[in-house]
Amino acid sequence: MGGRLILSPADIRGLKGQRRLAMLTAYDYPMALALDQVGLDIILVGDSLGEVELGYDSTRAVTLDMMEHHVRAVANGATRTHITGDMPAGSYAAPGQAVASAMRLVSAGAHSVKLEGALIPQVEAIIDAGIPVMGHVGLLPQTAEGGYRKHGKTTQDADRLVAEAIALDRAGCFAIVIECVDADAARRITDAVGTPTIGIAAGIDCDGQVLVSTDLIGLLPEPPAFVAPRANVRDIIMGAAAEFAAEVRATASSPAPGRTPARNP
Repeated sequence: MGGRLILSPADIRGLKGQRRLAMLTAYDYPMALALDQVGLDIILVGDSLGEVELGYDSTRAVTLDMMEHHVRAVANGATRTHITGDMPAGSYAAPGQAVASAMRLVSAGAHSVKLEGALIPQVEAIIDAGIPVMGHVGLLPQTAEGGYRKHGKTTQDADRLVAEAIALDRAGCFAIVIECVDADAARRITDAVGTPTIGIAAGIDCDGQVLVSTDLIGLLPEPPAFVAPRANVRDIIMGAAAEFAAEVRATASSPAPGRTPARNP
């Protein structure tokens, strides 16, 4: 990998208050190859691949084997961008397991890992093992019940999120994702921690933003309401495939070389 061009966790943390961070997801080699050319700060190999790539109802169906496979594919394509690998549900229930799982993702090519929630013993164990950790507060898709909802709308809930983020910051996280959180609460979190916050559906006052790349490029028919797709790749694919099929069916058949055409009756 082109190590000197990749932002280190210390570099990313040092950008707090300097400039905003841009992060997108990638799950495969072609997307990673493209995103590596545009100057993103971080590529996230998210467990969202379970929903947007594999067609599952939630991220909970994603296994560590799956994540390892997709991290390796992305690392083959992205050689100049920091790669963070999501730790899937069930892979970090205890500190020892968390370290072993994180090591597998790093061996596959990730430069850091991300886990959901203020699981401070796990975060500290992974960092002590020499692996940088990105935190994640707010909506936690791996454990969300009853559908997705906005977090931090009450003072009590906002206070809880601020406390969780401060704990992750003190544990040594180099960045913290804030997902589906009330904008005022997200601003409070951002102001309370010394590490950059990266928002998704959390207002404009975070230190950076992340989106699922398939939503950004319009690859799926119904992107989330908070996303304004910058392209309509789904229609382009459908149009190209339909044009190809029409051309194939409109082309007159010709005999294979060396074969005599069948005689007309």
